[in-house]
Amino acid sequence: MSEASRFRTTKIPNKIYNAELYRLQGELGKLQVWVKETGARVVVVFEGRDAAGKGGTIKRITEYLSPRVARIAALPAPTEREKGQWYFQRYVQHLPAAGEMVLFDRSWYNRAGVEKVMGFCTPEEHKRFLRQCPIFEQMLIEDGVLLRKYWFSVSDDVQLERFRKRLHDPLRQWKLSPIDLQSITRWEDFSRAKDEMMVHTDTQIAPWHHVASDSKKQARLNMIHHLLDSLPYREIEDRDKVELPERPAGTGYQRPPIEVSKYVPDWASSLVEDPSHTG
Repeated sequence: MSEASRFRTTKIPNKIYNAELYRLQGELGKLQVWVKETGARVVVVFEGRDAAGKGGTIKRITEYLSPRVARIAALPAPTEREKGQWYFQRYVQHLPAAGEMVLFDRSWYNRAGVEKVMGFCTPEEHKRFLRQCPIFEQMLIEDGVLLRKYWFSVSDDVQLERFRKRLHDPLRQWKLSPIDLQSITRWEDFSRAKDEMMVHTDTQIAPWHHVASDSKKQARLNMIHHLLDSLPYREIEDRDKVELPERPAGTGYQRPPIEVSKYVPDWASSLVEDPSHTG
């Protein structure tokens, strides 16, 4: 039995899901204001198996937030120069300054999972990571960073079903990579690597929080609710309220004729006028 299948999966009606997600996104807006006003630094790490629902959850979190406050860090494979750096160095430059929140769509934990299983790092580098990671995270927390780590747990059957959907969906095929396919044939290898990682990095000061994600809706609501509940934010009530100014009286300005500007063709109207588009 996989770890995710041990948890109850509840089918959440769309009406309840949309209403609660909207409420939580409103709270995320309050969190954003609090982060900006207080100069807080928030780091949220999203890890888990491929197709576990990390990206969809991140999208719902940031949907109504300002990219100037809430940033997503999704790093590509390291360059040759980065391979010669201290391992954590390429991640340090993406950490938040005062008044910022950074969501890591995969993080420094690549070394404990993909890199170890696929042989992209040496056994010595892997051991060094497991030894240094808790120290690195303790340094962040002691410096005032609010660090939250989430592991999205999906069962093997659900993961395979999601891979099959991606395979036949032109909008999602880009999500399938050779590494993703390896996660099917090396399920137990990734499980062992994850278990070893948890032993060394699930610390009292920086614990892991597991998110059962066989149900995407359930996972999103649970994770966002936990994140908000774990942070000491509050609604900033003394902010200056925004009021729309009165439009001043015109001074005789006239816009140039529409013909002098190059507008994009009105393709949208053709969808309505053409009877072949029955949508």
